[in-house]
Amino acid sequence: MSGVNEIRSEFLNFFAKNDHEIVPSSPLVPRNDPTLMFTNAGMVQFKNVFTGLEKRPYQRATTSQKCVRAGGKHNDLDNVGYTARHHTFFEMLGNFSFGNYFKDRAIELAWNLITKEFALPKDRLLVTVYSEDDEAFGLWKKIAGLPESKIIRIPTGDNFWQMGDTGPCGPCSEIFFDHGDKIPGGPPGSPDEDGDRFIEIWNLVFMQFEQIAPGNRNPLPHPSIDTGMGLERIAAVLQGKHDNYEIDLFVALIRAAAELTGADPHGPQKASLRVIADHLRASAFLIADGVLPSNEGRGYVLRRIMRRAMRHGQLLGAKEPLMYRLVWALVREMGQAYPELVRAESLIEETLRLEETRFRKTLERGLSILDEKSVSLKKGDMFDGETAFTLYDTYGFPLDLTQDALRNRGIGVDIASFTDAMERQKAKARESWKGSGDSSAEAVWFPLREKLGPTEFLGYETESAEGVVAALVKDGKEADSLKTGDTGSVVLNQTPFYGESGGQVGDIGVLTGDGVRFRVTDTQKKGGDLFVHLGTVEEGTLKPGTALALEVDHGRRTAIRANHSATHLLHEALRQVLGDHIAQRGSLVAPDRLRFDFAHNKPISAEELSRIEDIANDVVLENGEVVTRSMAVDDARASGARALFGEKYGDEVRVVSMGKGSGNMLGWSVELCGGTHVKRTGDIGLISVTGESAVASGVRRIEALTGRNARQAANASIQTAKAAAAELRTTLDDMPARIATLLEERKKLERDLSDARKKLAMGGGASAAGGDGGADIRTVADVKFLGRAVQGVDVKDLKSLADAGKKQIGSGVVALVATSEDGKASVVVGVTPDLTSRFSAVDLVRKASEALGGKGGGGKPDMAQAGGPDGAKANDALKAIEKAMGA
Repeated sequence: MSGVNEIRSEFLNFFAKNDHEIVPSSPLVPRNDPTLMFTNAGMVQFKNVFTGLEKRPYQRATTSQKCVRAGGKHNDLDNVGYTARHHTFFEMLGNFSFGNYFKDRAIELAWNLITKEFALPKDRLLVTVYSEDDEAFGLWKKIAGLPESKIIRIPTGDNFWQMGDTGPCGPCSEIFFDHGDKIPGGPPGSPDEDGDRFIEIWNLVFMQFEQIAPGNRNPLPHPSIDTGMGLERIAAVLQGKHDNYEIDLFVALIRAAAELTGADPHGPQKASLRVIADHLRASAFLIADGVLPSNEGRGYVLRRIMRRAMRHGQLLGAKEPLMYRLVWALVREMGQAYPELVRAESLIEETLRLEETRFRKTLERGLSILDEKSVSLKKGDMFDGETAFTLYDTYGFPLDLTQDALRNRGIGVDIASFTDAMERQKAKARESWKGSGDSSAEAVWFPLREKLGPTEFLGYETESAEGVVAALVKDGKEADSLKTGDTGSVVLNQTPFYGESGGQVGDIGVLTGDGVRFRVTDTQKKGGDLFVHLGTVEEGTLKPGTALALEVDHGRRTAIRANHSATHLLHEALRQVLGDHIAQRGSLVAPDRLRFDFAHNKPISAEELSRIEDIANDVVLENGEVVTRSMAVDDARASGARALFGEKYGDEVRVVSMGKGSGNMLGWSVELCGGTHVKRTGDIGLISVTGESAVASGVRRIEALTGRNARQAANASIQTAKAAAAELRTTLDDMPARIATLLEERKKLERDLSDARKKLAMGGGASAAGGDGGADIRTVADVKFLGRAVQGVDVKDLKSLADAGKKQIGSGVVALVATSEDGKASVVVGVTPDLTSRFSAVDLVRKASEALGGKGGGGKPDMAQAGGPDGAKANDALKAIEKAMGA
C-alpha cells in the first residue's frame, strides 16, 4: 500500500473500523465560517460541533478534507514549486472525537495506524508534546514505548492550539519522521529544527480547555480530539520520498504536463512543472466548488493561482492554452475520491481555457518587456520598481508574476519604488482595482463619483421623475455634449432608473427635454453608487445642466418586479422543502424570466419541485402587501432577515417582507434587498417553475416564469401536448399509456436488432477495413484463434460474444474488435481456461489497444477489454494479438 488513493482509503477505513463515521470533505468555500476565505484545515466543518452550537448523530468522525492556503493569513502561494512540501491545495487526513475519547485513545489509534497499518519503523519516529502536558508525555511512554529522548517537550505556542483569542484550546502532540542523517537538520526544539531531516507528519490536538480571557482557562466538560495529517506528506514517507512532488499523484500530473510541453521533470524547468501540477489541483477544486475567476475576493485568489500556473506554462514553451488540457489527468487520479471533479470536468476545462486565452496576450507582452528591461541585471540586483509598476498598471502584469519570473535568476524587485509609483498615480490604482480588460474605459467613473457624489435613486416610489444632467461620457471619456446619433452615457443628479445589481437587470426607457430625446438601453452602477444611463441620442444635443423628464419602461419594469419578488418567495419555499441550509448563490431577474442559484448538494425531485411551486403560489394568492423597511444592518440581521453571503451592505439596509407566518413577526419571507418589487404578492400573478439543474458542485439552479409569460408558456405546452396526442391518435388522458406502449415496442425492436447483429457478427461479419476480417478460425502457435472485426455491435455485447466464441472453438483465443460510428474501436479478448497459464487476456488486449492508438486495458486472464481512437486499424489490432501469441 503506497499509492495516494490507497493511503487515503486505508486511513479512512482504519478509523471506520474503530467506530468513526466517514464524513465527506466539506467544500473549499466554508459553509459555517464566513471569517475564512477558504477551508484550510480538517476541523473547519466541525467548528460548531466543537463549540457546542451544532449536534451531529455521531461522536467520532474521520475525513479527508480538501484544503487551500493561498490567500490571507494562510498563504503558501509564493513558495509553491520551489520547496518540497508547500502546496496551495492539499488534503488533510483527520480523526475527531466530540467529547468521546481523549488523549489515551487518540495516541493509541495514531500509533497503531502508523506503525502497524502503515508499517513505519518505530526507530524513525519521534513525538513532541507541550512542555506542561505531563499526561501526554506519560501516555507516549506507556502506549508507544518511546524512550524519553524521543518525546520532546516544546514550550512554545507551536504545541498549544487555540481557535481564537477565546474559545476551545489545548495542547498538541506532533509526530515526526526522521528521513536520516544524510539530510541536514535537527529534531524539533533544536537549533537546527528548520532543516529537512525531521518532518512533521501528524498533529494531534487535545482540545482540553476553554480560553475565557488571556491567562484565564477553564477545563472543558467534554474534552475532544482534532488531528491533522497531510496526505501528501505521509504519502512521501510511505513511498520512500523526501519530496512531496515525487509521490505517484504528482508524478502523474507532472508527466502529463511534461508530455505536452516537452520539459524535463528533472531538469532546470522542474519548478515550473511543479507549479502547474499544484495549481491545477487548486484551480480545478475551487471551480468545482463554485468559485470562478474574478477581480475580488475568492475569485481573485483563484485568478492569481490560475495565472501563475499559466505563466509557467508559457515559460515551458507552451504555444497554446495548456491548463485545460491537463484536467483529464487530474480527474483520472482524483475523480474517484472526489466525484465533484467528474461532475464539473467540462466547467473546469472551459473556465481554464477561457482564462488562459485571455491572459496569454497580457503574459506575452509583459514577459517581453520584462526580458528587455532586465537583460543587463545579474544575481543579487534589484529590478526597477517603476518599471514593475508600469508592467502592472499599463499591461496588467501582476507584481507577484514579475517577482516570480525573476526569482530563478536571483533578482529581486524594488518594492519601495513600486509603491511610490502607485501612490503617485491614484487614478490608475483605482483603474487597476476595478480590473483588467476594460480598465481604461472604467477609469472615468471614479473621478466622476468623487466630483458628483452618489446618484439619488427614486425608483422605489416612482417610474417617472425629473432630473438634471450632471455629466456625459463618450468613448470612455467625459464629454461636453452628445449629438443626434451619438452613443454614450448620461449621469443624472437623481433617477428612477434601476442600475443593474443584485441579479436584477438595469432599466430601460427615455430621457426627454426641450428639443432632445435620449433612448436608455441599459442602466449600470459605477463606482458603487453612481447610476449611469447607457444609450443613444435620438434627437437634439444633450449637454450637462440640461433638465430632463425621466421615464422608465413601465411594462418591462412591472415584469421585472414580479420576477424579483418571485425569487424571494421561491427562496423561502426552497428552505421549507429542502432545509435551512439553502442559501442564495446568485440570481438573474429579467423581464421575461428569472433564475435562482442556491447551495444544495443533490437534484430536486419532481415532487419537491411541485411542493416548492405550490408553497410560493399560495403566498401569491394571499395577495398580501409587500413591505419594505430601512433598518440598521445589525438590527436587520437580528430580525431574521436573510442576506446574500458575500454581499457588501452599508450601515443602513433595505428589508423586504412578504407573506405571513413562518415564526418571523416581519413576514413569511424577509430578505435584505436593494431591488424593486411588486406592491402586493398578487401582482406576481403566477409562478411556474420551468427547470432545475446543476450549476457547479453543491450549487443548483431553478428557472421560472411569472404572470403573462407563465400563462403563455402553459398554453403553449398544452397546445404541444394536444398536437402530440393527435399525432399518436389518442387523447391527452390516454397519451402516457400510449407512449409507454410505443417505448416498450421500441425496446423489443432494439433487442431483436441487437440479437440479429450479434448473430451476424459471429456468422462472419465484415471487418472495419473491408474483407472478411479474418472471420475463419485459424491456428496460431498451435492454438485455435478466432479473430473478427465487427460493426454495429454494442460494446456491452462484446464480452457475451467472446464467451460464445470460446464455446464455439472449445480451446483457444477469441478476439473481437468493434468499430463505432465515430471511428473509435473497442476490443475484447477471451482465453479459454485451459490456456490462461500460457496466455493472459490482459496482455493480449493491451497489444491490440496499442495498435488502435490507445493505452492500457484491463480485466482478468480469461477475459479483458480495452479501446482505442483509431477503428480503421481493427485488422492491425487482430494481427498484433496473433503476433503476441507467437505467430
